[in-house]
Amino acid sequence: MHVDQDLCISCGACIGICPDVFDWNDDEKAQVTVDPIPEDLEDDALEAQESCPTEAIIDKE
Repeated sequence: MHVDQDLCISCGACIGICPDVFDWNDDEKAQVTVDPIPEDLEDDALEAQESCPTEAIIDKE
């Protein structure tokens, strides 16, 4: 999972939902801070992904 920096609008929804996986980067946009995402945080990370208004959080390819 990663955050497409071109789509991120810095709303902070993902950080509010799952701060153990998402945080602000130097450009004040969200980023994933752990890789791989710990199993116990997967549900919260998925909720954050689904809550993103611009669908900027995408699965890794």
